[in-house]
Amino acid sequence: MASAAGDETEVRSRKPAESKFKQQALPAWQPILTAGTVLPTFFVIGVAFIPIGAGLIYFSNEVKEFQLDYTQCVPENSQETCADILEKNQNADCKCELKLDMADFGEDNWSGKVYIYYGLTNFYQNHRRYVKSRSDAQLLGDIKNAGDDCSPFLRPNESNPDQIYAPCGAIANSLFSDNIVLEYKNKDTADSEFKPVPVTRYNIAWESDKSKKFRNPDVPDGKKLKDVFESLGAVRPRDWRINPWELDTERESNNGFQNEDLIVWMRAAALPNFRKLYRRVDHDNEMNIENFDQRFNSSLPVKGIEYRLSIDYRFRVQQFKGTKSVIISTTSLLGGRNPFLGIAYVVVGCICFVMGIIFLFIHLRYGRSTQEMLNINPRTPYD
Repeated sequence: MASAAGDETEVRSRKPAESKFKQQALPAWQPILTAGTVLPTFFVIGVAFIPIGAGLIYFSNEVKEFQLDYTQCVPENSQETCADILEKNQNADCKCELKLDMADFGEDNWSGKVYIYYGLTNFYQNHRRYVKSRSDAQLLGDIKNAGDDCSPFLRPNESNPDQIYAPCGAIANSLFSDNIVLEYKNKDTADSEFKPVPVTRYNIAWESDKSKKFRNPDVPDGKKLKDVFESLGAVRPRDWRINPWELDTERESNNGFQNEDLIVWMRAAALPNFRKLYRRVDHDNEMNIENFDQRFNSSLPVKGIEYRLSIDYRFRVQQFKGTKSVIISTTSLLGGRNPFLGIAYVVVGCICFVMGIIFLFIHLRYGRSTQEMLNINPRTPYD
């Protein structure tokens, strides 16, 4: 008897409380999809998405862009491409001078801000081991505090712990190293008249990256950044040609870990084909250039102008079957040229609109009223 009473108590203790929540008796709303609710949804999406997509395409087409692939450029007085020359000797110097086809620039001056990018293809910056191969602690100024994630780009010699690559890791080691100069001259003048377009290498990186993720070690009074790096046993990465304190010969604050070209490169791209900001055309003469050409004040002049690219070719791409290019571009309210989003909106809008018309025809030809649908039961005849 005692055992039976215990079992009965146990059964009772497992019974849910008499509440609507635990008895699953809360009021619920279940949408009934009818022609009166579905058809307007299709038409509203179609009517809204098509003009939005058209607007996105319009803004994308307003962006002016020029792109030149210079992977296989040939230096003057040579039969070999720079790519082949660097495959034989990765430290060789190779310079290409490429005149740009002005027909690709159109007939009108490019108004607004103009930017210069470099583009790479088949370069997988999103590879897991590549993305991990960095030391955030070191990039914040603690040179010696570099973890094993940087290996095998941590030290020149594992048996000598006093020396360390700075910055360490595969990302920093593969820093884009080509020097790209956009030059211009007036039409019908000699090639010797080519001179550099006023550009700036500053304010090209994200402000959050510059202020929070990259910092040089403290430099004592009377010392230079070079002295601090050398005293800590820091050496340049394996594939670099210059030291980290020599990245910018004009502005001391743009050297070391705070160099903006390095900061831009260290933000890994999500796709194997990508572009990164290289320079901004200096429309406001931020660099205080003497004899600043006022034609660049608010635009990139095209009328009566010829352009040329002068490139110090250093970055090797043949080993991973990639290509590299220079992109000169303006921007719009939505950024650079990218017609995909606009096309996607138009396609989705058109599909919804067409499907709405099809479903409307089916409903008018074969459909039932909402009340008839609600009154359907197992005995309703099928006709």
